[in-house]
Amino acid sequence: MKVEARIFDIVTVFAFAVAAIYAVMTAYMTNDGVEPVGTVALILTGGLALLAGSYMRFISRRIEPRPEDREEAEVSDGAGELGFFSPGSYWPIGLAASAALGGVALAFFHVWLLIFAIIALLITIGGLVFEYHTGPNHE
Repeated sequence: MKVEARIFDIVTVFAFAVAAIYAVMTAYMTNDGVEPVGTVALILTGGLALLAGSYMRFISRRIEPRPEDREEAEVSDGAGELGFFSPGSYWPIGLAASAALGGVALAFFHVWLLIFAIIALLITIGGLVFEYHTGPNHE
């Protein structure tokens, strides 16, 4: 996780530096002063990257170092099972469609469509989470 934390640290520094440069450049190059939307967006991007990087750095202290985090690690150290991944699930398509429907409902502010989208989101999230659930009595 240390590698990922470093990547987010780089993104944080970059976003804050670009936000400062952007604010100064728009203040001097336009007659309207500092352009607030782009500056705020870049500052929030840096804040989000700082949040994610801090979380990964915090987690990396609590877990044992992975092969990616050790300098002396061999390629074979990362071999083995990585987990279970669904070979062919259609639930992510329904989840994406439900989220898109929610975005359209918010964009046009149709409350009835937003309610329908939330219900569809809950159904598709439940389907995705419980896709391979067999119940308490099955092994």
